[in-house]
Amino acid sequence: MAKTYDLIVRGGEVVNHAGRGMADVGIIDGRIIKVGDLSQASAGESVDATGLTVLPGVIDTQVHFREPGLEWKEDLETGSRAAALGGVTAVFEMPNTEPATTDPDALADKLNRARDRMWTDHAFYIGGTHDNARHLGELERLPGCCGIKVFMGASTGTLLVADDDGVREVLKHVKRRATFHSEDEYRLADRRPLARTGDWTSHPEVRDAESAIMSTRRLVKLARETGARIHVLHVTTAEEIDFLSHNKDVATVEVTPQHLTLDGDEAYARLKGLAQMNPPIRNAPHIAGLWRGIIHGVADVLGSDHAPHTLEEKARPYPASPSGMPGVQTLVPVMLTHVAEGRLSIERFVDLTSAGANRVFGIAGKGRMAEGYDADLTLVDLKARRTIVHADMATRSGWTPFDGFEAKGWPVGTMVRGKMVMRDGELAARAAGRPVRFQETLAA
Repeated sequence: MAKTYDLIVRGGEVVNHAGRGMADVGIIDGRIIKVGDLSQASAGESVDATGLTVLPGVIDTQVHFREPGLEWKEDLETGSRAAALGGVTAVFEMPNTEPATTDPDALADKLNRARDRMWTDHAFYIGGTHDNARHLGELERLPGCCGIKVFMGASTGTLLVADDDGVREVLKHVKRRATFHSEDEYRLADRRPLARTGDWTSHPEVRDAESAIMSTRRLVKLARETGARIHVLHVTTAEEIDFLSHNKDVATVEVTPQHLTLDGDEAYARLKGLAQMNPPIRNAPHIAGLWRGIIHGVADVLGSDHAPHTLEEKARPYPASPSGMPGVQTLVPVMLTHVAEGRLSIERFVDLTSAGANRVFGIAGKGRMAEGYDADLTLVDLKARRTIVHADMATRSGWTPFDGFEAKGWPVGTMVRGKMVMRDGELAARAAGRPVRFQETLAA
């Protein structure tokens, strides 16, 4: 007797661990039960994916949704709304809110705020500090925590851990993979006088490539000394890619769409404050190095580092303008454009946006389109041609550094645990995202 499914996604081209080909996806109770020919099977509901490509749900493992304390820039609802509209099914949110997420109460507060407000599934980083280092082994095991995040540069207050002793102490207590913003704060401080007022082209001079590679060398040395696993966020330099390629036993690597796409030699003059982020947008030799990292398998995940500020804040003359840019809604179309233009295969895109996150963070039940996994799917139209514009951004800040970018490929469906959260640019009736689970803390 033929099985009856709750939902079947029919007639699409599927890309998963088995390769690329035509297949249907059968779903029961929010999980994938079968990927294959289900033309004879019945279902309570069907989704017509004819002409579309069906991908494992895109996971963005680095977003800043600014809540609590900075909601005029973004909040959990608006940030996750942008994510769902961009084809993203789950997000990992950063701890540099006000108050910072550094203790159980702050994590519980974010999880409570997310309930019935976030369109995507979600998890939250806990910030590693000098003060809570000895407790990180327990904190990282809390439900809803995706791991420990440490700022070696580009932060303030307790979240800044610039010194080797502080980083060492964090790594001694963390048992999961610890995540790092790797810039050398001491070199950054020495170079701040190089900032030219109102001149954003000086930003990559202040935060030069050596600031990044110095920090990453220090970090890897400390990871080896303590026997820890590390994840280096938003790598921006060719030197780091080459160095990290020899240290993959301890280090995993994130790259971002903006660092792969925008060229600092023209972006700062054109976009001014909208191009400002940490680490900086760099120039062609470094962009080529990042692409080598993708081609040779050094890069493990793509994250957007979605970190919005208002246009008014961004208009302040450099260096008074804040660093950070929105990106969760544009990650998929920007990277699909690289697929269309031959720089990236669709299979490698899947590896960087779902399977890689599963491997790096040990996600339970997500990151593959396979039997038994959550029915998280991203449906894309690889033939679509659309222009990214400010007006279409759901983020509260209402802008994108990719305004005017001609995208070749577009997300048209976002499914989270078998529920279609977005279809053809329209969101579902209500937000119902849940906390992501992790293999190392299932018993927590």
